[in-house]
Amino acid sequence: MQSLSIRRLAQTERPLVSPIAARGFVCASLLACVCAAAQAQYPNRPIRLVVPYPPGGPTDFVGRAVSAKLTELLGQQIVVDNRPGAATVIGSDLVARAAPDGYNLLFGTGGGTFLAPLILPKVPYNPQKDFAPVAMLVMSPQVLVVHPSVGANSVKELIAVAKARPGQLNYSSVGTGTAPHLGGELFKSLAGVDIVHVPYKGTAPAMTDLIAGRVQLAFSSIPTVLTHVQAGRLKMLGTGGAKLSPALPGIPPIADTVPGFELVTWYAIFAPAGTPATIVNRLNREIAKVLKDADIQKRFGEQGLETTLMTPQELKRYTETDVTRWTRLIQAANIKAQ
Repeated sequence: MQSLSIRRLAQTERPLVSPIAARGFVCASLLACVCAAAQAQYPNRPIRLVVPYPPGGPTDFVGRAVSAKLTELLGQQIVVDNRPGAATVIGSDLVARAAPDGYNLLFGTGGGTFLAPLILPKVPYNPQKDFAPVAMLVMSPQVLVVHPSVGANSVKELIAVAKARPGQLNYSSVGTGTAPHLGGELFKSLAGVDIVHVPYKGTAPAMTDLIAGRVQLAFSSIPTVLTHVQAGRLKMLGTGGAKLSPALPGIPPIADTVPGFELVTWYAIFAPAGTPATIVNRLNREIAKVLKDADIQKRFGEQGLETTLMTPQELKRYTETDVTRWTRLIQAANIKAQ
């Protein structure tokens, strides 16, 4: 009787795990194993680095230099894919929508990828949510240059001239919302001067009119103006960094005269949000090796670019602080896309 009762009980009891749930558990386990194996083998095919700028500029130069060294370290080709347009939105959005598997990376910049959404309407991505920070590459202070006719040999003298001639000094930029434009607005706010923004469609026409004296001052990257400064066509009065730039000994930070002023161009690598931490950390370690390379440091230093190591967590905090700072200025100055 006892054995019969036991058999009946066994027949009537439901199993602790249903066959369907068991199969699901097995499938999930197998998928996890496959994903872990794929991450361990990363990379096993070429990686695309989207540069949302045209070929030939400073962003393209840095992107290609880093890609070449990274190719050697990873053993897979890093393919640079230039996707300019819509103030970097086209290229940035391409990566934001890509699979988070480490095979599509973004060459992001503060002035493009992160500030464009603050100014342009209906940007299809959120830089804080849709990208995983991988590694900072370089920082480069923007510099303040003036036409010799201004008659200023220092930031202090320029402020004095601007206050004596309110609304008469014009500063050029390569477009509304760009780093040179924001630098001019920050300078106006902190120095208490009235200077007029004149936007141009690109670096070449902006430099042409500055050299001709049709506009009187500008904030610009070091490589763009260095030859003109050396030839005496422009005067460099200060840098946007917090300290002296190794590339420009003797040129003081603007912040020495205008406390709180900081205008730095930065370039960094990002992946789509959700990219596994093992892949992000692997890329960060290899990029750190690239930035320590003597040849890279020499080539970047000659362009006024300072290699800057950051962990993914440090880069995330940096971008959040940077966006917060510029958001306040953009709102206060009522800067909108034109």
